[in-house]
Amino acid sequence: MNRINKKLKDDKKLLSIYFSAGYPSLNDTASIIQNLEKSGVDMIEIGLPFSDPLADGPTIQASSTQALKNGMTTEILFDQLKNIRNTVSIPLIIMGYFNPILQYGVEAFCEKCRDIGIDGLIIPDLPVDVYNEHYKTTFEKYGLINVFLITPQTSVKRIKFIDSISNGFIYMVSSASVTGSNSGFGDKQTTYFKRIADMNLKNPQIVGFGISSHETFAQATQHAKGAIIGSAFIKHLTNDGLDKIDSFVKRIVQK
Repeated sequence: MNRINKKLKDDKKLLSIYFSAGYPSLNDTASIIQNLEKSGVDMIEIGLPFSDPLADGPTIQASSTQALKNGMTTEILFDQLKNIRNTVSIPLIIMGYFNPILQYGVEAFCEKCRDIGIDGLIIPDLPVDVYNEHYKTTFEKYGLINVFLITPQTSVKRIKFIDSISNGFIYMVSSASVTGSNSGFGDKQTTYFKRIADMNLKNPQIVGFGISSHETFAQATQHAKGAIIGSAFIKHLTNDGLDKIDSFVKRIVQK
């Protein structure tokens, strides 16, 4: 069973952390992953930096730009992760845009992900229809879960289609804005979270965008299986480096 599916069976609310590979420094990637697991994080999304990250807010964009300046590439990321399963057991997901994957070769990319122990991919600009028609069999061949995003504007029909071809979790974007742009959730967003929960989809939902504190983590997970933190963690790395990752995670989950 895929590590993501195993983790989703845990009787707890899950915390997933996103960071840009190669930031703050090029060779920090493996250390950040190891420190996050030791801190009790449930899943990690490793951002593959891209020059035109349309869905990302300014914080993630800046970290992605710096990672590229540091020299991060797809090949370097794979090299940094080649021994990661010697020290890390939690699910690892690569989140990136489709262009670098296409340039690398979709099947070659998927094969490499399998070989180094990546469990899934999140590709915001890969349309679900295109994936279903052209790439689903390749992803499944290499044991990869592809995670799709939904927003408050996604139609019921589309959500049900996404649910029907998914086999992990659904990334529930808390709003239609870019990442890192919220300071809390209002009635409109909590109503949206409940509406999706009431659909009783076969795939659990994990909320992303706008989670930066224990309060927003609790709000996001009231009706969902878990939540994803990206911009707030990158700000932490910018300000504090790799030394206080444990304190950041404890502040969110407040164990």
